[in-house]
Amino acid sequence: QLQLLESGGGRVQPGESLRLSCSVSGRSFTYTTMAWYRQAPGKQRELVGFLTNSGRTEYANSVKGRFTIAKDNAKDAVYLQMNSLKPEDTAVYYCSAPGFREGQGTQVTVSS
Repeated sequence: QLQLLESGGGRVQPGESLRLSCSVSGRSFTYTTMAWYRQAPGKQRELVGFLTNSGRTEYANSVKGRFTIAKDNAKDAVYLQMNSLKPEDTAVYYCSAPGFREGQGTQVTVSS
C-alpha cells in the first residue's frame, strides 16, 4: 500500500490560519474518499471532515465554517485549510483514505 504523508503543521496563535497537505510521496494518486482526522492528547480520535472523489465535503460541527478540504491539483495533494484557529484545535492531524497507509500525522498547536 502507498503511504500518505501529512505536512504543514506548526504553532500559531488563536485566530490565525494553517494549511495542511496530504500527498503520496509527490506522485499523483486517486482516492474514493479522503478524510482528515485529529487526535488531541488524552482524547479520542475525531473526524474533522472528508472529501469524496465527486467533490462532496462534510465537516464536523466543531470546524464547520472555519475549515475547508479540497484537492490541490497543482501539487497532487488534498489540503485542509484551517482558518480562525482556536486552542481546542490543537491536535495531531492525519489524513486517511481507503487503500492507503496512514502517515505519522502533523502537529498543530494553537496557543497564545
